[in-house]
Amino acid sequence: MSTGRFARFAYRFTEQIADPIRATRGAAGYLSYVRDWWRYRRLEPAENVPLLDLYPQVHDRRAFTAIDAHYFYANGWAMRRITAARPRVHVDIASQVMFVNLLAAALPVVFVDYRPLERTIEGLRPVGANILALPFRDDSIRSLSSLHVAEHIGLGRYGDPLDAMGTRKAAGELTRVLQPGGDLLFAVPVGRTRVCFNAHRVHDPQLILDYFGTLDLVEFSAVDDQGNYTENADPRRYAQSEYACGLFRFRKRQG
Repeated sequence: MSTGRFARFAYRFTEQIADPIRATRGAAGYLSYVRDWWRYRRLEPAENVPLLDLYPQVHDRRAFTAIDAHYFYANGWAMRRITAARPRVHVDIASQVMFVNLLAAALPVVFVDYRPLERTIEGLRPVGANILALPFRDDSIRSLSSLHVAEHIGLGRYGDPLDAMGTRKAAGELTRVLQPGGDLLFAVPVGRTRVCFNAHRVHDPQLILDYFGTLDLVEFSAVDDQGNYTENADPRRYAQSEYACGLFRFRKRQG
């Protein structure tokens, strides 16, 4: 094992209880925090800031806005395609709650998650269910999405049962409920195939195409290892990526 790979391995185990990188940056950030607090108190007409009202935030002083490139592009990619199609209702399986909340402002959304969403808002209907046993009839959903979800299935991370075939079975369920002529927007990490237990799986894009073999691929876009987004990409380019994101638009064949 190379030194760099071992360091990443050690960091993954450590950061769940005490992130050494964040702690080091935080300690340095407190110097700026205390300086700014002292200077703010001397401004006119500054409010009085009692000691018990202090609320240190020392990780946000950055030159650029911090983002997760996978979710930034995947959510925007899906949102644009769904709103352009204007389905009567859209069904999402366990994507980010902020994504479905914003989508529900544009059209009715049914949101299915293993851990039921305990909040309601106009246009959004939460449903508690397992992606491996979706509560929908065969061929019943015209517009469907599942973004950065299937790679987690069966690893126990979210309290779901362990299942080595989790991602493949999830693909089968999404295929089952999709209506002929309907679209599925699907995002997962792509690259050299492996299990990073219990965070996620990474799949060769061709393996995902095999999992959805009865559907037609309408579009493949991707976010590479450097966070760069490419529309209408060649899936083969990402087969040896470390941790890229594949954005697959599938359509179920008629008849």
